[in-house]
Amino acid sequence: MEQSDVSLQGAKNILDYGARPDGRSLSTKAIQRAIDEASGAGGGVVLAPAGRFLIAGLELKSRVTLHLDGGCTLVGSASIEDYRDSHHVVFAKDAEDITLAGQGTIDGQGPAYWERSDRPPATPDNAWKDVATHSTQVKKGGRPSPMVQFEQCRNVHVNGITLSNSSGRTLQPLACDTVTIDGIRIRNAPFGINTDGIDIVASRNVSVSNCDIATGDDAICLKSPSPYGDTLPTENITVSHCRLTTSCNGFKIGTETRGIFRHIRFTDSVVYSDPAGPLNQRVIGGVSIEVADGGSIEDVVVSAIRMQYVRAPIFVRLEQRSPGENSFLRNVHMEGIEAEGAIVTSSITGVPGPRPSGVTIANSHIHTAGQGRADWASREIPEDADKYPEAWMMGRLPSYGFYMRHADQIELRDVTCIADERDERPAVVCDDVQDVTFSGLSLSAPAGRAPVFDLRDAQRVLITGMEAPAGSRVLAQVSGPDSSGIKLTEDTLQPGQQATSLVGGAPPDAVTVD
Repeated sequence: MEQSDVSLQGAKNILDYGARPDGRSLSTKAIQRAIDEASGAGGGVVLAPAGRFLIAGLELKSRVTLHLDGGCTLVGSASIEDYRDSHHVVFAKDAEDITLAGQGTIDGQGPAYWERSDRPPATPDNAWKDVATHSTQVKKGGRPSPMVQFEQCRNVHVNGITLSNSSGRTLQPLACDTVTIDGIRIRNAPFGINTDGIDIVASRNVSVSNCDIATGDDAICLKSPSPYGDTLPTENITVSHCRLTTSCNGFKIGTETRGIFRHIRFTDSVVYSDPAGPLNQRVIGGVSIEVADGGSIEDVVVSAIRMQYVRAPIFVRLEQRSPGENSFLRNVHMEGIEAEGAIVTSSITGVPGPRPSGVTIANSHIHTAGQGRADWASREIPEDADKYPEAWMMGRLPSYGFYMRHADQIELRDVTCIADERDERPAVVCDDVQDVTFSGLSLSAPAGRAPVFDLRDAQRVLITGMEAPAGSRVLAQVSGPDSSGIKLTEDTLQPGQQATSLVGGAPPDAVTVD
């Protein structure tokens, strides 16, 4: 016991209840007795000292703190038969004022529940969209997942601990109110199937801060489905000062977005990949915001995020995998995004019908790596309106910086997008967009004859406050009979540069240059 920590005075030591620190003897019942006794007495602290304690389905109770000393590891059983009442290593349900804290570890022994899948290795030309977790599958019989779950709980605190080797989702508040997660470490294998770091599901008033997460699936993900229906909103969520790396997405809203998501903040954090590691272990999307199942997202702020070698820095998607009557994605503001080493184009897309609106990206810098080909600029992009949303889902996109389709009220302001190698695609492609503003952009000149902007059936687009990149031939190529209201200001042009090119049936009056 740490005698210097006053909060541990009078704590119930699990050794006094028969827990065995040998890592082989199942100690669930012994530790549970200590927790039940503390809860029955109105609350208290249960202390797990240094040692390895084998557990399965340990339930936290109201007004109890479970404190793991440094050197303590609660080891989840590798036998699914030991999880009789709950398929979680540690869980709580219908509890309040509970704390899981300390410098110890909960180890789920995840690899014991996996085996290699029969999926063939990706070919070299598809390595950019391969995912390490696809090489793994769950063994017959299932697994304990999420490893740590709080269900319908209130006033939950998780502080300081390390969560490792989860066999599935790692930490999940489900239908909870008022949750604080601070200073925890998550360490899962990069090929661990469905090993999300923190999943926040149908919960409200959740703060995640100072966390360091390395995992195989989404690092921090917001979802909606719960056994209590889709009427519970996921709202008032703040994630700050975190370090995230994964083989999937860094910060993600979706999928399973049948409910309401609102008032969400992701700030002052780093999302990174190892540049020397295999492509299939790189982060797919630094920030991915997706509505696919009929739900809604609004009032999202992403700010001061540094990304290193993520595949696509930004992915915003509204589609209809499962249709909904009032599905929307709106009012998303991103500012201070610093990304280097991107290899997949950032995108803001809807599908025919649902259209994201009110998306702003400001004061951001993106550097892309790798050279795009001219034939990518002319390829037909599939709608894939009912597919699983992912940043690479539409294949190689026709622009190197941003691709926008079926979207309204989009603004890029003071954004730099630099290609480390001359790219044969336009910097920006807009297809069936309305009310779009590009101001103060700094862009690389495309190679060959590609325009800087490729506007397809675009309406009410303003390009202003920027200098067209030297070496580019045409600032804006406009196509499609529905193009109209496109305005360029003269300060955008280099001497001798062609302002616009009208092709593909674009009306002669579609563009004005002031």
